[in-house]
Amino acid sequence: MPGNTFGKLFRITTWGESHGKGVGVVVDGCPPHIPLDESIIQPVMDQRRPGKSIASTRRREPDKAIILSGVFEGMTTGTPILIMLHNKDADSSAYKPHADIFRPGHGDITYQAKYGMRDWRGGGRASARETAARVAGGAVAKALLEREDIRVSAYTMELGGIRAKNRDGEEVGKNMFCCPDADAAGRMETRVAEVRKMGDSVGGIVEILASGVPQGLGDPVFDKLDAELAKALMSIGAVKGVEIGAGFEAAGMRGSENNDPITPEGFATNHAGGILAGISNGDEIVMRVGVKPIPSIAIEQQTIDRLGNPATISTKGRHDVSAIPRINGICEAMVCLVLADHLLRQRAIS
Repeated sequence: MPGNTFGKLFRITTWGESHGKGVGVVVDGCPPHIPLDESIIQPVMDQRRPGKSIASTRRREPDKAIILSGVFEGMTTGTPILIMLHNKDADSSAYKPHADIFRPGHGDITYQAKYGMRDWRGGGRASARETAARVAGGAVAKALLEREDIRVSAYTMELGGIRAKNRDGEEVGKNMFCCPDADAAGRMETRVAEVRKMGDSVGGIVEILASGVPQGLGDPVFDKLDAELAKALMSIGAVKGVEIGAGFEAAGMRGSENNDPITPEGFATNHAGGILAGISNGDEIVMRVGVKPIPSIAIEQQTIDRLGNPATISTKGRHDVSAIPRINGICEAMVCLVLADHLLRQRAIS
């Protein structure tokens, strides 16, 4: 089955292309009586929207969410919810000269191999534009989770080699990179400006926290909660790695260091990242994703055309210098979708 649907009981199916008429999502399995209208969805769409930082593309998409079904008088009805996002500022002119050239770092060459054709207008279905639909679907999941006092948040821990040393939650909303360290945010801004002038791009690390998650979410053996979260986050195009809890640092620990002591008040530490044996333990779930640099860069690169002939390419047009911080809201959305699905799955057995 084509991989356009995600989830089991709480499911989304996204559709649309970067330079088509629009993108959107169908949300199926959402329970009735959840407060929902466009005003609830729009704030998360605005977080993902371009133009929020100097790292983002100059493409201007309002991303106004339009609910076409599944909601009546401000409440979900339990039937499929369709959310539409019209494309308003698509410009394919910068892509046409390279219609037969494979861009390094993009899915051009692999889409051609799979389908025998591809939409060269901004990457088509492979474009990050598709993630706008995920964020809309994630907003519905978020509304369900908030009724259960489950909160998901993401912030930037590293960008362009600049690492945050502090985790001040109040600082996240005060700078353009959603970084919890004011000093690091300032240095990130300088770094991104330098890289933009070079015609290059940068990657970084985003940390995602889920609080208020009850014990018992997740299934053995293949549907472990951490496995499902990893899949969800890895399905985001720019993500190249996922850590949960101590992550790769656990490989260098002894068991006596990595185990989280259990006290009458709860866990003394959280190296497990809130998940044991694939099931939530009631502690805060801690995840980190490694985000690759944006592959569309002005620096000339070596490649081939559709016939296998050598070619060079310098990508013009409107592109992000980094997927961060726009990707932060996408990470939140994917985590919300997993948690909403597993919340319903747990209720189905309990």
